Amino acid sequence: MNIDSRLEELIIKLYEVEGVKFGDFKLKSGIQSPAYFDLRVIVSYPQLMREVSQVLWEVAKNAQKFVSICGVPYTALPIASVMSVDNNVPMLIRRREAKDYGTKKMIEGKYEKGDVCLVVEDVVTSGSSVYETVELLNEYGLQVKDAVVLLEREQGGTERLKKDGVNLHSVITMTQLVRVLKKHGKIDEKMFDSVLKFVAENRFDKPTKGSGDIPANKAKAAMTFKERANLCSNSVSKKLLEIMEQKQSNLAISVDLTNCKDILQMVEQVGSKVCIVKTHADIIDDFNEEFVEKIRELAQKHNFLIFEDRKFADIGKTVLHQYKGGVHKIADWADITNAHTVPGAGVVKGLKKAAGNRQRACLLIAEMSSSGNLAKGDYTKATVEIAKENSDFVIGFICQHKLIDDPVFIHMTPGVKLGEGTDSLGQLYITPNDAISVNKTDVIIVGRGITEALDPVSEAELYRKAGYDAYLERLV
Repeated sequence: MNIDSRLEELIIKLYEVEGVKFGDFKLKSGIQSPAYFDLRVIVSYPQLMREVSQVLWEVAKNAQKFVSICGVPYTALPIASVMSVDNNVPMLIRRREAKDYGTKKMIEGKYEKGDVCLVVEDVVTSGSSVYETVELLNEYGLQVKDAVVLLEREQGGTERLKKDGVNLHSVITMTQLVRVLKKHGKIDEKMFDSVLKFVAENRFDKPTKGSGDIPANKAKAAMTFKERANLCSNSVSKKLLEIMEQKQSNLAISVDLTNCKDILQMVEQVGSKVCIVKTHADIIDDFNEEFVEKIRELAQKHNFLIFEDRKFADIGKTVLHQYKGGVHKIADWADITNAHTVPGAGVVKGLKKAAGNRQRACLLIAEMSSSGNLAKGDYTKATVEIAKENSDFVIGFICQHKLIDDPVFIHMTPGVKLGEGTDSLGQLYITPNDAISVNKTDVIIVGRGITEALDPVSEAELYRKAGYDAYLERLV
C-alpha cells in the first residue's frame, strides 16, 4: 500500500467523526456489512469538509479537461460546492426530482451543450449513483468523461463505470482505509480480514451465468493494473499502473532522436497515447535545462512518466555521481531509470542513495532483445533476486518474459513492432500480442515503429490499442 501521511490523517479523522463505522450493518441492498460509511456527517466539520474537497480536487487533475463540476445528490453536493468556490470552477446541481413549477429542470446552473462536466461523489460501490447522474447530464447535452470519489469500495464500481465510458479517480480505496485503521489500532486483525472478505465476496461485477465478464476464479490470477497499483509501496510504480489504467495504455515510446526540438515535437504529438516516454539523454546533441523543463511540462500535460534509459553499470560510488550529477543530472527529472546488475547489488544501492527523498524508481535489465546478448540464465535469476531485496526502489524489469509472479513488479519489453523481424544491427522484434498476452509482460516499448512512421500519431494509436487489447485478453 502506498498512501502518504496526509491521507492517513484524513482516514483517521473520518473514523473519529464516525464517517466510517465497523460492526454489523444492514445495507440498502439488504445484505449485512461489517463496515458502514456515512460521510454526510462531515458537513458538521467545516475544516474536514475542506480537506476532503482539496484531496478530491487533487485527483481531479488526472481527469480530462472539464469546464464544470456536478455533485451526486445529496452527500457530494456540499463537497462539490467547496471545490467550486475554492477553485473558481462553475458548478451544476442535479435534482433528485423535478420541480412542479418554474422551469422544471433537473439540471440547474449555466452550461452549454457539449460542455464537459466532472462528476463528484463521496462513496462508490456499484457505480449506479454516479451513472444515474451521468445519464441525466447526457440528456441535457453535457459530456462526462471522468468522476472523482473519496472512497472506492472496490466492489466493481470502477469497472462498471469504465464500461459506460466514465473513468473513476479515487482518493482512497477500501483496502487502503482498513490497512491504515489497523496500523493505528482503530480496528483489529479480525475486523480487517472481515472487511476484505466482504469486499471480495460482494462484488457487483461478478458474472452471471452465460455472461462475458471475467470469471471470478480468474480475477486473482490476472490482476488489473489498478488492483496491482493498490499493492505498491513505491509511489512511482503506483502512479505508473494508475496511468496505464486511466489512459488504457501500456505503451512506452522510445524517442531516440538527437536534438531537443525533434524530441519535444514527437512527445507533444504522441504524449496522449503513452504511459511512458523513454529518453537517451547522452545522444542528445543540444541537451539543456530548458529541454528538461519542457519535457516535464509535457509529462504533466499528457500524464506520462519519464524513463531515462541510462543503463547504469558501475560500482555504487560511481553510479551515485553519474545519476545525480554530471551534465544530465538524471535524478532531478527522470521518474525512472535502469541498470545492469553486472556490478552486483551495489549499483542499486548507489542509485537509491543518489535518489534521496525524490520519488524515483529503477528497472533492472534482466533480459535483452538484441541477438546474441548474454543477459539470460543465471544472470537473469540473480537480477530477480537483487530486485526482490530492493523492492522499495526497484519496481520491475526490462525483459522479454514475465520473470516473477509478485504483482508489484512491472515487466517492460523493448524491441516491439507490429510485425516480427530483425534490423541490420541485430535487434530482434516481437509483436505486442506476443509480449503482453503470450510472454505476460506489462509494457511494450516501441521506438522506430512510431518515430519513423509517416503518421506517428496514428501509428502510436495502433500500438496503444494492440498492447492494451493484449492485456485485456490476458485478463479473460
